[in-house]
Amino acid sequence: MGQIAEIIKYEGDNNTFIWKHPCEDFNSLTQLIVHESQEAVFFMNGQALDLFGAGRYTLETQNIPKLGKLLNRATGDQTPFHCEVYFINKTVQMALKWGTDSKVRYIDPESGLPLELGASGEMNLCVSDSRKLLIKLVGTMNGIAWGDERNGFTKSLQNSFRPLISAAVKSNLASSIKSLNINILEIDEHLTELGDILHKKVLPGFEEYGLTIPQFFLTNVVLPEDDPNFKRVRELYTISLQKRMISAEAEVNTAKAQAAAQVAAAAREAVLERQQTQTEIARREAERKVITAQAEAEAQKAAGFAQAEIMRQQGYNQKDVIQAEVQKAYAAGIGNMGGNGGSGGSTMSDILGLGIGLQAASAMSGQVGNIFGGMFGGTGTQPQQPTPPTPPQPTLPTQPLPSQPQQSENAPAPVVQPESAPSAAPQPVDEMTAFKTKLGKLTAMKEAGIINDEEFNSYKAKLLTELGIM
Repeated sequence: MGQIAEIIKYEGDNNTFIWKHPCEDFNSLTQLIVHESQEAVFFMNGQALDLFGAGRYTLETQNIPKLGKLLNRATGDQTPFHCEVYFINKTVQMALKWGTDSKVRYIDPESGLPLELGASGEMNLCVSDSRKLLIKLVGTMNGIAWGDERNGFTKSLQNSFRPLISAAVKSNLASSIKSLNINILEIDEHLTELGDILHKKVLPGFEEYGLTIPQFFLTNVVLPEDDPNFKRVRELYTISLQKRMISAEAEVNTAKAQAAAQVAAAAREAVLERQQTQTEIARREAERKVITAQAEAEAQKAAGFAQAEIMRQQGYNQKDVIQAEVQKAYAAGIGNMGGNGGSGGSTMSDILGLGIGLQAASAMSGQVGNIFGGMFGGTGTQPQQPTPPTPPQPTLPTQPLPSQPQQSENAPAPVVQPESAPSAAPQPVDEMTAFKTKLGKLTAMKEAGIINDEEFNSYKAKLLTELGIM
């Protein structure tokens, strides 16, 4: 008969997954204590009857429903059957190491060279189904842990699941690297992605035994650094990297050139737009000036029409006004010449007095003849044919007279001809003075452009004819 125990509990280390209490065949009044994160399974006659969670229990008939009437109080409250209690640790076992027992063959897709890879890592493990783990894996052992055999355990979980982990990793590591299109030299950057894939492949084998893997980590992929094939792969990778760098630099330079071209095009477009704006402004300014000029012309035209209408209503036109102004200027000029001719006044003063009207009379050729007709005492009509030019005649010297009439203060002094000039018939002093005055006026008019040489010679010949020289 086994030892009668009063209290059954487990306070051992946390690395053990399942532990069998050494006391067996205890009485019905034994106290069972189950801690948090633990479960206890009651066995009787090799059959798992009940599962106890955290708490304190008295092993009586009412607390063990499946036991029923098997307990025999007639034997001193001791059961004649074989009883056992197993404690299951429900805590998560952290950082349990794993690794492949041999290399994984991997064919590099770029070079086609074979490589030998190794893999290792850690995982977290906990019990998900206590009854399943106890029945399928522990059996009649005293318990089971992850590491080496201890406390009388005949095997460990690590040794039990190592083939499962190794087979899952070997079967899926190489294919996962290729499916993710990972360069073998950049594999450390993708350990998390590979670990997630391997986790899904390993987990079903553990769940079959009532275990689960909350986290699975691939911490290292061992590369064959001394393998010639791996060195060749590294060289090819370096060459490919250099090509990518050159290509990237070319793309950067192209992008810079395109950006510079776009900036230059934008600058040219801005200049053209500015020039077009300036041209448009100038065009509009020119149009504005044209419109203004047209408006002013229309205003002047309207004013002219209004003035012409007024003049028409008054019985005269602009031609009558011009003729009146010319005749007025002519009369003023003749008056000045008449007043100064007999008194010996300044020749230029007479010309100025006469020239004002002659500037306006240049457009009216009919009036010029009348002016000079009146000047020489003729009929007032212009000669039909101009007199051909006559050769210059020598000027007759004026002989001094015994006495001369008293001259006014404004009369010019008589001109004394040189003694060497040829003598001619004596002329009256008043006629000669008038001749010289008129001749000087004609000369001034020719120099001023009022008359031409032909007209000058014609009028000069008339003067000489009047003096009786020609």
